[in-house]
Amino acid sequence: MAAITLRRRAFSGLYAAGSSHLFHSISSPAREFFPKEKHGCGSSSFTLSSWHRGLFRSFSVDSSAGATTGSGLFPATANEPVVSVDWLNRFLRKPDLKVLDSSWYMPNEQRNPLQEFQVAHIPGALFFDVDGISDKKSNLPHMLPSEEAFAAAVSALGINNSDGVVVYDGKGIFSAARVWWMFRVFGHDKVWVLDGGLPRWRALGYDVESSASGDAILKASDASEAIEKVYQGLPTVGPVTFQARLQLHLIWTLEQIRKNIEEQRYQHIDARSKSRFDGEAPEPRKGLRSGHVPGSKCIPFGQVLDASQCLLPASELRKRFEQEGISLDRPIVTSCGTGVTACVVALGLHRLGKVDVPVYDGSWTEWGSKSDTPIATA
Repeated sequence: MAAITLRRRAFSGLYAAGSSHLFHSISSPAREFFPKEKHGCGSSSFTLSSWHRGLFRSFSVDSSAGATTGSGLFPATANEPVVSVDWLNRFLRKPDLKVLDSSWYMPNEQRNPLQEFQVAHIPGALFFDVDGISDKKSNLPHMLPSEEAFAAAVSALGINNSDGVVVYDGKGIFSAARVWWMFRVFGHDKVWVLDGGLPRWRALGYDVESSASGDAILKASDASEAIEKVYQGLPTVGPVTFQARLQLHLIWTLEQIRKNIEEQRYQHIDARSKSRFDGEAPEPRKGLRSGHVPGSKCIPFGQVLDASQCLLPASELRKRFEQEGISLDRPIVTSCGTGVTACVVALGLHRLGKVDVPVYDGSWTEWGSKSDTPIATA
């Protein structure tokens, strides 16, 4: 209980500290429902795609309740894992759409995502703590929490199973893909990543809120407390509005990776940089050996994104995977350093119809820390 109290105080302290140096909101003019092509990400211009037009046409509103009905926020195709900033701006205030800032940064970047959330975030967004909503019994970073813990944390954020969820981060597409994968692991498919993230949102002049509401900060704190209570065996305070249903086929363990080295049934894609994959650059985390899992192939996560940090169009994604000898007709598993950027590659594969790509949650932080795991170098 002491840890929970300290966590709440820490959130309150950050809120007080951040509120004294907040930016003013950026105003933006009204935009047409179908924005000009320049609002699209990179060369793909998904804002004007037939998928988005179909989504717009399918969107209906119950005037008596002000809520979306029918197919509503749900895409016409299950393969499309992202939405554009123009789409989000259009439907931002719908009550059954929840927006999550899931920014997370490497320790050496010395950036505090919660403080940055307080300074500027998409209006109405909630903060999803990637490190906090994790397995408290693991010594590995931000490992998946239990079903009960995830359900408790997401319920504390005010999300239920009927909600559509849009996730973004402060880099473009980075940690948001991890949270997209987490929701899918726990059985929630009505989740999308904001293409280009907060940088794209701000580059197009859309409004940001310059201070986190007390409600958003309290919900972030409550989510962290809910996780702590579950792992301490204590009852949670609020009602559980989100039911988690674990999808084991989307998660791989060390033993499954070890077995796959022998069987080679799954193609293994490593999303780390080529120099780390080859064992030529040291790992950013101490105590890890350098190299890669034997038989795996390297596709750095940045290579599935364009210069605007948006997901590449399907034709370019397909070409990129084929260049590395990856067959889209065979099963694939992804990994990286700590299970974050592996999800970016999984996001790209999802666009190509590979909707059941598992991620090795422990990734290189687990594999490289063991003395008995085989390692290959360049």
